[in-house]
Amino acid sequence: MARLDSSSSSTSDIDLDRPNIEEYLPSESISESPKRLHLKDLLNISPALAEAAGAIIDDSFTRCFKSNPPEPWNWNIYLFPLWCLGVVVRYGILFPTRVFILAAGWILFFSAFFPVHFLLAGHNKWRRKIERKLVEMMCSIFVASWTGVVRYHGPRPSMRPQQVFVANHTSMIDFIILEQMTAFAVIMQKHPGWVGFIQKTILESVGCIWFNRTESKDREIVARKLREHTQGVDNNPLLIFPEGTCVNNQYTHSRS
Repeated sequence: MARLDSSSSSTSDIDLDRPNIEEYLPSESISESPKRLHLKDLLNISPALAEAAGAIIDDSFTRCFKSNPPEPWNWNIYLFPLWCLGVVVRYGILFPTRVFILAAGWILFFSAFFPVHFLLAGHNKWRRKIERKLVEMMCSIFVASWTGVVRYHGPRPSMRPQQVFVANHTSMIDFIILEQMTAFAVIMQKHPGWVGFIQKTILESVGCIWFNRTESKDREIVARKLREHTQGVDNNPLLIFPEGTCVNNQYTHSRS
């Protein structure tokens, strides 16, 4: 009984020490909760629910893949005629010229690559050296078909062991632009079809490493191939896209 009295007295002391919030609030702000919710009550909390749903949908990860809508700039009396002239020049002159350059480049590339690939099968050193130059030439033809002018900063990567280069992956042309400067070896997802054919025949010559995201055992294989590639003296510099996927030009995506 004494133990019960002491516990009850200590509880009452705690209640006395606890501040009463209602004493600090004005009387008009204190109201009893309604027994039934009405439509106006639901409308009062709808902005908070909308903000919560928007925060879930528009998180920091999905922003990396959103494309900015184009802003109209040509709907005025002095820019619209110039825009129409630009459409004629782009699609009537430049586009056919670029398609012709790209098609001629592919024909020239295949006519030189496949004879080297099959005729020099017993001379791997010379075969890989010529195939690397042909891959660089084809990437240069891609950039030429875009009428691209690329300025590279810093020293040119050389073929020496224990070299790993890291680059952002903002578009699909990142690999082509870097590959025309130096034949990098990259880590790529394994694809079927004609993309897989290009990976196995053409990009194999630069030492690219393939993996399949659905196979858990591929991680150990890729890690072993990375160590072997970086230790090689005659291997191409290794280029890694840490983002693992293409994002827009406003955010970067990294994985730990």
